[in-house]
Amino acid sequence: MISESALAQSPFPNARDDSYPLLGLKRAKSSYDRAQSELSRKEELYKKKLISPEEYETAVNSFEDAEVNYQQSLLVLLFEQQFVSIKRAVKSQDENSKKRIRVTLENTSSANAEFAQIVNMEDELFRSLQPDVIHNIYVSLSNDDGAIISSPYEIKLEELRSGAPETVEFEMLQDLDEVTVNIIYGNGSSRNPKVFLEKDASANRVLIQSERFSQEIELGNNATFGLGLELFSGLNDTYKLEVLNLPSSVTRYFSEQGASGRISQIKFTESKNNISANLDIALPDRPTDDVPMDEPISFYVVALPVNQLAEVNPRLNENWTEAEIEALNAGYVRLEMIPRGVGRLVIKAPQLYNEADSEGAVEFTFRVVNEGSRRLDNIEFELDAPFEWEKRIEPAIISELDIREEQTVRLFLTPPADVSVGRYETRMRSTSLSDSQPVNAEDKTFTVQIAAQANVLGTTLILFLIIGLVGGLVFFGIKLSRK
Repeated sequence: MISESALAQSPFPNARDDSYPLLGLKRAKSSYDRAQSELSRKEELYKKKLISPEEYETAVNSFEDAEVNYQQSLLVLLFEQQFVSIKRAVKSQDENSKKRIRVTLENTSSANAEFAQIVNMEDELFRSLQPDVIHNIYVSLSNDDGAIISSPYEIKLEELRSGAPETVEFEMLQDLDEVTVNIIYGNGSSRNPKVFLEKDASANRVLIQSERFSQEIELGNNATFGLGLELFSGLNDTYKLEVLNLPSSVTRYFSEQGASGRISQIKFTESKNNISANLDIALPDRPTDDVPMDEPISFYVVALPVNQLAEVNPRLNENWTEAEIEALNAGYVRLEMIPRGVGRLVIKAPQLYNEADSEGAVEFTFRVVNEGSRRLDNIEFELDAPFEWEKRIEPAIISELDIREEQTVRLFLTPPADVSVGRYETRMRSTSLSDSQPVNAEDKTFTVQIAAQANVLGTTLILFLIIGLVGGLVFFGIKLSRK
């Protein structure tokens, strides 16, 4: 039978200990202290051979049960008190223009005053459980849709000690200003706070990005380069946008996306660290010495702090190397344009209508003009003439036509001998090539009106008959009047 002392040492289970772990720890600590005291007393009695080995063994078992129960209660409360906080989340850009995030985690676990009173913080058992250490912390970043946007996808910290923050660094797979930090730690506790990313002010510059950084642009046309401006500075908030190495024959200006008017300076605020702007350029109509066709032209957009303008303004029209631009310690982006030309075939005909009889050819004259920005090659004309009409074009083919050049062409249409009176139309199609690409002109329709051929003999006989008839009427009229 179990002695009354053993029964007194055994802890009474309470169903509410799981709901109230602090009360459970109190109960377990009290049972542990009693079991330890009882074991010490029984050990002295056993040494004096005042109790049997069975009684001493019972005391040892009771102490071990109380110790295990106390450890379990400690672990439950320690895990409940564990907490991982996000101290900082800083966004930066590396030398390869890749966005990175540094997340600093801190162990902010702390027992309350009552917990400290229950447990001796210097207790060997308590210290063996490492209450100031959180083990197995897993960290990842995700967007609003829950997709992980960090590389690596997940980082594991073996432990996080109180008072010793740890920093993990990710590469961003999606450029965002707000991310969800997923943290799993301890015995499965988790947090998913959404944080607004700080900007790395140590860079002290505006980072510029452009998705369409290289464009092919036809001469005489306009183009727009979209610019994403992001402030990474704690010193300056006002910057001036400048273009370097762009040929002087190319006009340029900056504008803010979604707003009208031109801009030259931008100002960031605490609530607005991102600005979307456009660089609009217009190319000349023809190739020039500094804007040759089909050759890439590189230039730069620079965001300069206003206090640095005096240094740069005298050299704006110079040709800068990328090393010189990098030495400015300012944000910049390299852009590229490739001027392209395209021929434009235009037919200018002063007369599209002509009258003729059934004999001889009808002539039309028109001019072929290249109003584009590239030479035209192999200009040909295709005629849809009426049935049995003869057609001829001089010249039949124009081998080449330079920019703004024009050439006169003559068109001859000859009707058949038995052509009927009426209106006849001939459609002309014009085709050519420009940089091996087909270029067509607007179709032209030439109209010929065939009039009836005059009969001179018949007209003369009719005239004499009329004169004879009139004369006869006059003669007989005079005779009748004399009678």
